[in-house]
Amino acid sequence: MKRAFVTGITGQDGSYLTELLLEKGYEVHGLVRRSSSFNRGRVDPIWQTHPVAKDQLHLHYGDMTDGVSLVNLIREIQPHEVYNLAAQSHVKVSFEMPEYTASADGIGAIRLLEAIRTGAPEARFYQASTSEMFGATPPPQGESTAFYPRSPYGAAKLYAHWATINYREAYGLYAVSGILFNHESPRRGETFVTRKITMAVARIKAGLDSKLHLGNLEAVRDWGYAKEYVEGMWRMLQLDEPDTFVLGTGVGTTVRQFCETAFSHAGLNWNDHVVHDDRYERPTEVDALIADASKAQDVLGWKAQTHADTLARLMVDADVALLEATRS
Repeated sequence: MKRAFVTGITGQDGSYLTELLLEKGYEVHGLVRRSSSFNRGRVDPIWQTHPVAKDQLHLHYGDMTDGVSLVNLIREIQPHEVYNLAAQSHVKVSFEMPEYTASADGIGAIRLLEAIRTGAPEARFYQASTSEMFGATPPPQGESTAFYPRSPYGAAKLYAHWATINYREAYGLYAVSGILFNHESPRRGETFVTRKITMAVARIKAGLDSKLHLGNLEAVRDWGYAKEYVEGMWRMLQLDEPDTFVLGTGVGTTVRQFCETAFSHAGLNWNDHVVHDDRYERPTEVDALIADASKAQDVLGWKAQTHADTLARLMVDADVALLEATRS
């Protein structure tokens, strides 16, 4: 039985990846940050929905800012595959917490790579890179596009991206970097713009709110469905040789368009409810991110199936149902 170690297992991607790996017969070990508040809401239901989870899903306390915990866990688990999904992943917050973002997202990858190099050098490593590394570089963006990050988050992720390539070339580790464009789902964190929109739609439809405050409505993003993207992550680690891949839909959508679709799906006019708010503007903006994922399609046989309009409706339906369930 293959063993996988997943950092960021309590996040959106981590929970979908865990389900995928369990379905493929893996034993899954996940890294969980210790907190006095409940932070396992995406993972705990897996024990009820996946019959093998009781025996094959194991959670461990640790932190990407604590190299000792990573070294100990890698040596104890001896994973065949390691997926580094952990991050301070909110772009706006990275301007307010740049040092922590650099430590968790950038240096954290080095800590994990060192733990693998010294404790399990045969393990295959996946680094969750991000389209935010492209930043100000015009779209479409592919594997050979120049990087120009516009936030501490993008810069920290770029450090981790190049560290992954360096460890592959310097030490012969099987280390791949997946440059994923924006991928969303009903499990997306509530402070991210897509989920913020769909939750607001649900609350406004229910008469609980009337306004939604947003920043830049003209920013263009390539939004796909996170559940599909974790399949791409897994496929990257199944190749004979490690490489770098971009995953995305290839379709750009503005925040304004996402709002229009989401509100319209609930029978609402977005113009009646959305208010521009300067507080949500970034100090430096990324205007447009649109993926060229042709390499992933050619080499991995992976192609995004769900685009932004379908995703917006899917997320609205999920948040309407969630709100109704919590009120009943």
